[in-house]
Order: sequence, then C-alpha cells, then structure tokens
Amino acid sequence: MLAIFASIFVSAPTFSKEKDSAFLPFYFSTETLGNTFGIAGVAKGVGQPQAALFGMAMYSDKQSYIGFLSAFNYALSESVLFSTQMYQAQFNENPYYLGAQGKNNSAGEKTVTDGFEQNYQFEFKYLLPWGNVKKHGMLGAFQPQREVQFASPLESGVSSIVLTPFYSSRELNVDQVTEKATGFELSFDWDNRDSVRNPTQGSHTSFDVTIGADSWQSDELWSKWAFQNSQYYALGPLGELFDQQVIAFDFYTADTPSWNQCSGSDCARPPEQEQVRLGGLYRLRGYTGGRFHGRSAVHYSAEYRVLPDWQPLDDIPLINYYDLPWWQWVLFAEAGRVADEYDLRALHSDMKWSLGGAVRFQVEGIVVRAELAQGGDEGTFRIMINQPF
Repeated sequence: MLAIFASIFVSAPTFSKEKDSAFLPFYFSTETLGNTFGIAGVAKGVGQPQAALFGMAMYSDKQSYIGFLSAFNYALSESVLFSTQMYQAQFNENPYYLGAQGKNNSAGEKTVTDGFEQNYQFEFKYLLPWGNVKKHGMLGAFQPQREVQFASPLESGVSSIVLTPFYSSRELNVDQVTEKATGFELSFDWDNRDSVRNPTQGSHTSFDVTIGADSWQSDELWSKWAFQNSQYYALGPLGELFDQQVIAFDFYTADTPSWNQCSGSDCARPPEQEQVRLGGLYRLRGYTGGRFHGRSAVHYSAEYRVLPDWQPLDDIPLINYYDLPWWQWVLFAEAGRVADEYDLRALHSDMKWSLGGAVRFQVEGIVVRAELAQGGDEGTFRIMINQPF
C-alpha cells in the first residue's frame, strides 16, 4: 500500500495557480477493506518554496486503518534534496499470498488473516549537474514542463543519484511472526519526460540496487536490483474528439542475486514484503498487491492515453472548488511473471496478463487515477494517485 503515495511530485507554487494547501475527504468500498472513510491533504511551500507535506488517514468498518505522512523535496544544499515517507497500517481479514501461494503457477490459493505493516524511508537525492539542472540549477528539477531531447543524460532531462535507507516490517496473525527488513537502496534516475504529471514525449529510466537484512547487526545480507524504462510518444489531437493522444510503454525487470546463497536452510533472501513482486498499483494491475513474488520478474505495460475535448469538471459544484485543468481516459494492457531464477526463457513463458481502463485527473497538481482492471483469474478496482509510469 505504500506505493499508493510514493513518488508524489509537487512543483513550486510559482509555476501554477494551484492552492498552497488542499484537503479532500473521501469514501470507497472494497471487498478487502469494506466501507472506508478517510481524508488526504497536501501543503506546499512549507519551509521552502519547492517543498511539500502530504498526509493521509483512513479507517474502515472492518477496523482496518492506514496512516501515511511524507515530506518532499527539502533542499539540504544546492544539489541535495531530502524526502521522507512514513507508513503504518492494520489490515483485518486481508488476503496474503504466502510462500508457494505467490508463485507464478499457483492456482489462487490465499491466506486471509490480520496483518500489521510498517514502512519508513529516508531519501537523499543528489541532482547531477547535467541537462536541465545544468541549465537552470535546482529549479530545473521542478519545472512542470520541460523541453526534452532524445540524447543523453548529459544534455537533457534531470539526472540524480538517490540513497534511500529504509525499514519495513509485516506481522501476520496466522503465524505470529514478524518479518523485518532494513537496509538501503541506491538508484540512478534519468527523468527525460516533458512533463511529470502528463508526459507526452521523452523517457524515464532508473536502475536500483538494494542491500538489506533483517537488522542492521545481521551478517546475512541479501541483494536485489531492478531496471525500468518508460517511453512516451505523442500522436497529436483527433479532430474535435481528443485534444491529445499519447502511447506510453514501460519495461521492468528485477532479480535477487543472493537468492541461492544458502547455509543449510538459511538463504540470503528478502522477506516476502521486500521480494520482487507483481500485482497491485503499478504492475499487473488486475491482481491484488503482491499477488506474485519471488526471486526475479519481467513486466511489460502499454497505455493509450487521451485528453477529451469535452471537460465538464469545472461545471460540477464542490468539485470545481479544486483546480482541475485536465482529465484523461486510458486503456492499458500488461503482461509479466515472476520466477525463482533469472532466466529470460522462463520469464517469458506462461506469463500473466491484465487489461483495463482508467480515468485520471490532475487535482491541485496531483494526478488522481481510478482504474478498473481484469487479470486472468482476478479483477480489481482502485483509486490512487500518480501515473503508474
């Protein structure tokens, strides 16, 4: 669930007419959570013009709850930004896919139990003096619209090196065992999109390496890497029907090199909440979060995104209190699978799939999306924030 709120991009207030702060109550109902009420809020320019605070709290009639608090883009120097995310949740009568239940060939078996989850991250981002940052300084990292070239990180986009210490834990009533993970992730990120909220051209590439253990004192370290690349192509308008058409593609792959480093029955593997996972908010969206997990994965996404010429949101009472400059209709298709070895032939056989559609809005500078997706043997409906890629 932490991924719902991660990677929010909040621009400096001088770039648009967005409010300095906004709060939104909400309600939804799902089979997993039940009837759920909550409130979310964002405050911009808190302490520094480019910084922001975001918080969310929700509670359901199944006595489940989620609390999330984050601070974004606080400048520690001219080239270093600090962000943090803190998440805690209690899920009652929640489905979990444990052990073999999370394999690619599992038949949908699941464990329904109560779970208590925590995740805390502290991100230090060093902006490399390349591309847009070289031209505009730190301001170049926060421009909502950028010119991009299909060149190199030295000439275009925003490049950064990110160090993220983290702690996560998951305690399930089914076995009264708490799985913990602590460590750090080191990333290289090249954001070469023309827009963070609604990209129409360019690309976004990242490579992450994670080192972790069950505690800082542990000698049994596990390692994991992931690579992701997204590409965006503008198709132009379509008469008076669509003002904008975009085709977006995403490729993701990951592996856990330490997976088979074993001493007896103990292997250098991350706990299941930190394993390579498919299903949820960003990959194989037709499936429950973490439905598939293991050593490695490959995943492909394709989306057709359009901005309709018809935009009725500004005429709806209460809703028109918020800045809603556009809404977007989306069709998407995905395929991917997990495996307990990094073998391209195995990863491209018996792949899982999902198809779906979405409606997305920009609300006070934050992209909100509502998606309906169907997998091979499961379907989901979600409301969340941020483009999936």
